[in-house]
Amino acid sequence: MVEYLLISFAILALLSIVFEEITHINKAKTTLFFGCISWIALFINAQPGEHSLLNHQLEENLLEIAVLWLFLMSTMTFVAYLNAKGVIQTAVQKLFPAKLSKRRLMLLVALFSLVLSAICDNVTATLVTLTLLQSFDLDKKTKLKMAVLTIFAVNSGGVSLITGDVTTLMIFLDGHLQISELLILLVPAVASVFFLTIILSFGTNGQASIEPCERNYERVDIIIAAIFFSTIVLTMALNIFFKIPPVLTFMGGLSIMFLVGRTYRTDTEETEILDYVRKIEYDTLLFFLGILLIVGMLKEIGVLELITEIYSKFDPNISSFLAGIGSALLDNVPLTAALLKAEPTLTTPEWLGLTYAVGVGGSLLVIGSAAGIIAMSKMKEITFLSYSKYIPALFLAYAFGYLVTIGLAQYIY
Repeated sequence: MVEYLLISFAILALLSIVFEEITHINKAKTTLFFGCISWIALFINAQPGEHSLLNHQLEENLLEIAVLWLFLMSTMTFVAYLNAKGVIQTAVQKLFPAKLSKRRLMLLVALFSLVLSAICDNVTATLVTLTLLQSFDLDKKTKLKMAVLTIFAVNSGGVSLITGDVTTLMIFLDGHLQISELLILLVPAVASVFFLTIILSFGTNGQASIEPCERNYERVDIIIAAIFFSTIVLTMALNIFFKIPPVLTFMGGLSIMFLVGRTYRTDTEETEILDYVRKIEYDTLLFFLGILLIVGMLKEIGVLELITEIYSKFDPNISSFLAGIGSALLDNVPLTAALLKAEPTLTTPEWLGLTYAVGVGGSLLVIGSAAGIIAMSKMKEITFLSYSKYIPALFLAYAFGYLVTIGLAQYIY
């Protein structure tokens, strides 16, 4: 049956990511290949009259991917520009001590990424925090630990606010939880991040120092930095009050960046600003494209519906915990959408548990969340195998946070 062939394609795509270090084949190329041939196989196997519907489904998937691509392009262009000008490094030097212990730095990085992801999107929080890490003189092992902690903290930070995580927003818009109820998740989010920080701090000794950077930015670069952070704030505000899609606001901010660059620069210098769009690592975007094509295919052949059937057969607290683990393999957005379509009858504590699980569970694998995929493409220290060494610690932190969520919610309600 074609379903088994398509599932085998998804498994091969996963294996190509796992064994990238052995095959030396870029994961962006392999996932894009399997994503494309999966949909080609769907069209070849379609019955007469089904091609129009299948084409519509493909266009829906491509629309979701295009929105993500444009959003990523906007945020990554801002970060690439400010990073190249040394603006972010200079800001980090003012926020963090010039020299501090690695354990203290780990705690500060966890708090920084947690707070940042709560007030803006996960992608921006990950990019900014990774740029921060690059500013410190750290050995490979310590940098890897902090990157792992960053991914978990970024995913944890967004679960308590509708502006921080898409799945939280989906559950809120479906009417299952109120903002005041969602804020409860801030407690388990902070607790689990601190718990993971303690685990990862074992064996971490020594001092860390900020690598000095040249101050080569000008007045216009400060203005562009202000545009960037204003765009983040406006993205949240306009989405809350007017339901404006975040991608629209961020692209608007990017256009303002280009207009400001044209005002303050000569034609040659303006071209240099536009060149930062080309400096974006398109491997990251191609990787996203391949992964989302594969997930979309799994949705079309009914794999996600099967997951909802399994969910309804067990105790909701157990099912939600397992759904969080499942979100490390399958994108949490279609997984959450499938669960919401199943319309499970849950209490408020159970809805809070599900919200935490699908928001944080993707941290268990590096390919399980946007933060992980971004980190893997931006830092050479992170591979599927190197990240997998920390799965036990990540699982303990995830389980601890989930238990705190259920316990606290049941105590309150």
